[in-house]
Formats: sequence, C-alpha cells, structure tokens
Amino acid sequence: MIIAEDSAILRDGLVQLLADRGFQVVGAVSDGAALEALAATAGADVAVIDIRMPPTFTDEGLQAARALRSSRPELGLLLFSQYVETRYAAELLAGGAAGIGYLLKDRVADVSDFVEALVRVASGGTALDPEVVTQLLGASRRNDSLSRLTAREREVLALMAEGRTNAAIAGTLIVSEGAVEKHVANIFAKLDLPASAADHRRVLAVLRYLEG
Repeated sequence: MIIAEDSAILRDGLVQLLADRGFQVVGAVSDGAALEALAATAGADVAVIDIRMPPTFTDEGLQAARALRSSRPELGLLLFSQYVETRYAAELLAGGAAGIGYLLKDRVADVSDFVEALVRVASGGTALDPEVVTQLLGASRRNDSLSRLTAREREVLALMAEGRTNAAIAGTLIVSEGAVEKHVANIFAKLDLPASAADHRRVLAVLRYLEG
C-alpha cells in the first residue's frame, strides 16, 4: 500500500492506523510526482491519494491517479479528499470503475468503514461516498435514460455506485435480495444494457451517472 497525502500529521496518522490493522505500507509521500515514482518500483496493490497536493494544490493527486491508471491498471486507487470534485471523479471513472474509490475525509466517522472500502478497492471493487454519488447523479440529470428510473431504482443504483452487493443493498433498504435483483434487472433494461460477455453491466450502469 502507498499513501499520498501532503499533510504530515494525516499522512503519519494513516500509516500508523493501517499498520496497526495489519496492512503493509510500503511508502508514504507528499506529492503526485513522488507517488508516481514510488508506484513504479513498489509492489503495492492499492494507493490512498489526496486530490489536492503540492505544488498548486488543485488536481495533482488526480493527475497522478490518471497516470497510474494507465501505467499500473491493476493498482487500486482510493481518492481521499475534503472536497467533492465531480469532474475529477468523472474523468477517473470514465476509464472504468473497477478498483476505484472516492471517500470524503470529513465523512469517515468509523475507521472500519474506511478499512472496508480500502480492502474493496484493493480487490478490484468500487467504493464511492454517498455524497459523491449524489452529486454525480445531480450532475447527470439531463440523461434521458436515467429519467426513466423510478425513485426506488435510483436508490438501488446509488447503492450500486457505492460498490454494494445485492445482499448489502437489500440489507440497507430492508427488502429481499430477490426484490433487489428485480430492480437491478429493471435498471439494466431501462439503461439499455443487455447482457454481454465483454462488459460488466453494473459498472456501465454506474458510469451512466457521468453522462450528460
């Protein structure tokens, strides 16, 4: 695991927190260039990345993440930011949502939730903060196919975007897993996502948030 965070206190805190929970942190850096250099040589399976880092504190973390997505597509990327940057999330997710996470620092109230999201991303899953999902959805309201979804189907799609399984969605909405499966099937149909051996329909459905 690699940590890229310009705040020394937060960086050291993450290193200690994750090490205490059995994770091997192979390096902790403070800027995007150092992140790319370390990732090129270290055998990490996931990187925790702040979006705004030196020198301009705008999108250095995102730029590094996009570069790593090309050079090391197997590396899980967990953006850990104070801000909801829908354009940045859209740019990164446009290449595929597998192995991507986006959590907001101020909204992580339980360390176990952060660890669970980190493990999910490292395993090739997706972990998006509900607020990020909400803003991505709001940014894509103009998409006609999304407008065909019912309120419940939107709830299910939002939870899918967070990386939840059907069983987890059923538990959150307090419905049966069979009911969730029907909602998911309806979502695929309304978004014109037929079954295909080449495409992952759950990922494609989530990416529809980014259209429009």
